[in-house]
Amino acid sequence: MKVGVLTGGGDCPGLNAVIRSVVRKGVQEYSFDFVGLRDGWRGALQDDVVPLEISDVRGILPRGGTILGSSRTNPLKHEDGVRRIQDTLAAHEVDALVVIGGEDTLGAATELSRQGINLVGVPKTIDNDVAGTDYTFGFDTAVGIATEAIDRLHTTAESHMRTLVVEVMGRHSGWIALHAGVAGGANAILVPERPFDIDEVCEWVKSRFKIRYAPIVVAAEGAMPKEGQMVLKDRSLDEYGHVRLSGIGEWLAQEIEGRTSTEARTTVLGHIQRGGTPSAFDRWLATRFGLHAVDAVKDGDFGMMTALRGTEIVRVPLTEARRGTKLVDPSLYEEFEVFFG
Repeated sequence: MKVGVLTGGGDCPGLNAVIRSVVRKGVQEYSFDFVGLRDGWRGALQDDVVPLEISDVRGILPRGGTILGSSRTNPLKHEDGVRRIQDTLAAHEVDALVVIGGEDTLGAATELSRQGINLVGVPKTIDNDVAGTDYTFGFDTAVGIATEAIDRLHTTAESHMRTLVVEVMGRHSGWIALHAGVAGGANAILVPERPFDIDEVCEWVKSRFKIRYAPIVVAAEGAMPKEGQMVLKDRSLDEYGHVRLSGIGEWLAQEIEGRTSTEARTTVLGHIQRGGTPSAFDRWLATRFGLHAVDAVKDGDFGMMTALRGTEIVRVPLTEARRGTKLVDPSLYEEFEVFFG
């Protein structure tokens, strides 16, 4: 049996760990042959396919990014996309695909599965917003990076007695902001699920200055004021219909400075959260996802996705990933409100 592997969407720490475990178990236990499709669905559309041997995945466990490359290509937006992918798979005698991606990549995979393509999904995203799984790999690394940044910013904020606003990733969900903000001791945490009151944020800031404490405000890029709209980097759309976010941090710093008459600065972590070596947890989770994905291929259990439920890896229908973005539960946010302000 020949199996294709692709990684789609934004890059993410742990992608290489999945590729490694899929190939190693598939070759050593099931005698599968493997190929990689370069740059996600783009490689499937353009017949950009490379062989994958055990020697190709040796030493990649601690590496960030993906040796196969990635893109935000949506095959359903391209003319004859399904047929072109079928032609690519047929030309290389590929019997099944392991598709590693977030809700957009897995959403395309769900439709391609309906069209008769044999595939198994593996959920990834630093945002931890894929429905159907408790956690995605990449999230733990991103939280660790953001927490370390917040720790460092506390000292420089205190040295100058200024507010520092930290903008982290999170388009529709605030998992990174909430986890890193709590772990880093932030004084305000703003998430997309809960529009914020800028007056309230400024009161929190002023209360900190009254006790000679420099405030840290953590905001997800998709956070939005109650009276206002999401701050956009520009209005161009990718192939999945998403705009480029970033700017809420700068807006907040300007508003805080103007309303409190105190100095405020912004740090945008951006793609730093995506890069570098994956944490031990993300390597562990990604490896387990890969091992179970290749088992699903062996069983012919297509149209399924690996998922973490508690401590177990289970298979759930790919349609689970299409149920909508997994949002932060309001009760979880409220649990930590005692630390805000």
